[in-house]
Amino acid sequence: MSETVSRPRVEGDREQQILEATLDVLVEVGYDRLTLDAVAARAKASKATLYRRWNGKAALVVDALAHDKGPAPEPPDTGSLREDLREAYCGMGGLADPRQTRLFGSIITAITTDPEFAEVFRRDVVGPKVEAMGRIWALAAARGELREDLDLEVLTTALPGILMHRAHLLGQPPTSDVVTRVIDSVVLPAALRPGLLTTPHDSQKEHP
Repeated sequence: MSETVSRPRVEGDREQQILEATLDVLVEVGYDRLTLDAVAARAKASKATLYRRWNGKAALVVDALAHDKGPAPEPPDTGSLREDLREAYCGMGGLADPRQTRLFGSIITAITTDPEFAEVFRRDVVGPKVEAMGRIWALAAARGELREDLDLEVLTTALPGILMHRAHLLGQPPTSDVVTRVIDSVVLPAALRPGLLTTPHDSQKEHP
């Protein structure tokens, strides 16, 4: 198992510049073709500078993905599961953000073929997102929105699974409208207690 290793920081704003350059190269060429030489050239940094902070490509790319858009925001708490999900997935950095779709597409192969990358990616990038989504569902449970027989393990992956399937298999990048349709047509009917489910038209009137 990989363990988190404390490494020296790159001074000033250089670390963020290197991470942004990493994401730019990642989107352009994909994980397999990304090299530290290419990132160093894009960031106008030496390769030695990168190796002082990161021990290889996997560590650098995961760090860039984990710190994209800055510190992770607190999960939304709008008062309803529907609006919490819409805010989480439709806002900047959500799956309806075209850049996020491109970034994910650039690492799909690595997730399935590079065990080192996959392990660190799931821990440092996916892990915090899973925790944030868990808090959204916990809030919904505390409000009494969820049905008692709900299989959370299955349902919490339904929305991102459908969106990623559409994006990477069907070539239909997620939009805010698609996210809302999946929430209204799939997630809420499976999640909400009887009597709480409204039609999408009614929900939009209640939550403009």
